[in-house]
Order: sequence, then structure tokens, then C-alpha cells
Amino acid sequence: MTRNSMTSRPLVLAVVLLLATLPSPPAAAASRPPLGPPTPPRSAFGSPLDVAGGSVSPGSVSAVAGGYFPGGLLIADRRNRRLIVVDDAGNILWRFPASGSQPLAQTFAADDAFVSPDGKSIVASEEGKQVIVRIDIATQQIVWEYGTYGVAGSGPGQLSHPDDAYPLANGNILVSDIRNCRILEIAPSKDIVQQWGTTGVCKDQPPTYLGHPNGDTPLPDGGMLVTEINRSRVVRLSATGDVVFDIHVPVHYPSDAQLMPNGDVLVVDWYRPGAIVIVDPTTDAVVFRYRRRRGPGRLNHPSIALPLANGMIVVSDDQRDRVVVIDPATKRIVWQYGHTGQPSAADGYLYVPDGLDVLPPGIFQ
Repeated sequence: MTRNSMTSRPLVLAVVLLLATLPSPPAAAASRPPLGPPTPPRSAFGSPLDVAGGSVSPGSVSAVAGGYFPGGLLIADRRNRRLIVVDDAGNILWRFPASGSQPLAQTFAADDAFVSPDGKSIVASEEGKQVIVRIDIATQQIVWEYGTYGVAGSGPGQLSHPDDAYPLANGNILVSDIRNCRILEIAPSKDIVQQWGTTGVCKDQPPTYLGHPNGDTPLPDGGMLVTEINRSRVVRLSATGDVVFDIHVPVHYPSDAQLMPNGDVLVVDWYRPGAIVIVDPTTDAVVFRYRRRRGPGRLNHPSIALPLANGMIVVSDDQRDRVVVIDPATKRIVWQYGHTGQPSAADGYLYVPDGLDVLPPGIFQ
């Protein structure tokens, strides 16, 4: 959603246990900081984090059976202009870009990234640069690009704020073209093979019209879960393009909705304070909500939340410069990568992490 390779440094992993309380009224949304990594803090470990009158030092781990990410976690570390893959212990298994990864005239700043079904490439959307790219994992090279770099448009080969570019099993790429109010399926030949929404017509009347879509999650049945900014809508489309449901979600700014295993809708509120919400689409009832107004458990503009196999939820807490895992049963943060509110490009730190993908085993391990 609207969201450099480093030399090896000592690994720092901030893993904290924090108590989350019940929701409170939200504050106003904040603007996004400029691109570019800041100077790392003087101490890479930072200070102990106060929790419920005590303190938890960064580096402590809350272990769970089977782990959180058996195949690793891909993070689009947007304002550090990099992708990294980390494991449960915070080890960096892979990073991009490397030397010669992209054209010299271009910089990399992905807001989302997803691994292809065959495990050989990563597709990333660079919303601010108006392009989507495919990266070969083995060579760390950009091997395909769609869009006009640095130029927004609606003409042939153009995009306007592309988001959530998903690689499909057939080799095509699904992408939300936010400001053109459409979702495109693009072939490797760069032909558009399918379009949902009408270019430039921005309203909620799916699948003919879409209201600024920023999410297009592919579903196992061949359908798609569409997130629309306009009127905070989430739409499920069947493989044939029929509307399965079209619901309102109670958030200020919905981002990157996902389908839970039981058919409920998981969505985040890209807002300050941010929230994670799960809605039953058959009744429109909210069955889970995580929001905290202040303190270490508060989220600030989270952009994507993904369900984990162990029942936990991982979320990118963009403007607090961290990725956290939340236990829905206790509403506690049980795992964290990045130091809260301390942006840096050093290992163990993040700077506006905007995208996540939970990976299957065998690609990076």
C-alpha cells in the first residue's frame, strides 16, 4: 500500500512482549517522511523498553512450537530502499539490491513484494516510481519491468501508483493501479490480458468500477479479494469475476485485505493509531479488533497484516519502523523485528517497512 544493500553488521533483533489494551478514539493521520535512510543510532541495541512497570531488553525471544516463519519473512523496507528476508531469530537470509541489480539511473523503493509460486522470483511494486519489477532471486537482478519509471499515466505501458503486485502461477502479474481505479493482469509479454474496473472511473460498483483499489489478493479458488480505499470496501470476486460479497469495513483507510482460513476478512487501518480488524463477511460483524491509542503497543499506519499458520498475526507497523507478531488471544505483541521509532539501515533495524510476505520452507533455507 501507499508506502540498499548494506555491508554486514552485527545482528540486532528486537523481540519484545508488550501489553495491548482496548481501543480508544483515533488521532489524526500523519504525513509520510521523506525517502532515504537516516544516520543509525549511536547504540545499535537502543535502550530497554518499559513494559507494565518493568523492562524487556531487545533480543529476548518468545518461542512458539513450529516457529513463526518456517520459510522466512520477506520485508519490503521501503525507505531503506531494500528487501530483506529474515528468520525467527532475526538473521538476514537474503537481501536486495546488490551491485548491478538495476539500471544506474534508477533507485529502488518497493512498498510491497511477493515471492512467485515457483519460488524463483520476487515481484515488487514501486508505487512512488510508477513501476512494478520482477527480481530473479538467484542472481539478484531485475529481469522484467512494467510502467514508465518516474512517470504516472494511464496509457499503454503506464501505471499510476501501482500497489500489491502479485506474481501468479501462470507467469502473469496482478496489480492494483490505484489512481487509475483498475486492477490489471499483465502477461510477461507486457500485454494486459484482463482488467477489472474502468480506467479513470473511481466508484464502488465492482467489477465494472472500482474505487481506488490498493489490494488485489489472489485466492486459492482463482478469485480475488479487492480492497477499495473509497468508502472502505472489501470485495470478493470469484474466478469468473462475479461478486461474492462487497462489504464495508469499519476503518478509516483500509489496506491490503486478506482472507482468513475460515472465510473472514483480515484488514488493517492505515491510520494513527492504526488497527487490525477481522470482519465476518456474512454478518458484517467485527469478530476481532486490535487498537491501542498510546504506549509501545500502539500501531502507526500499519499497511498489511497476514495470518500465520500458528494462529498469530504478523503486521507491518510502518511508521514505527518495525514488524510485529500479535497473539489474537491475548492481544500481546510476542515478536518484533526493528526498534520502535528508531529508523536505521543497520541490521536489526527498519525504516518504514511497508510490505510483507510469509514464505514457505525451501526457498531461502
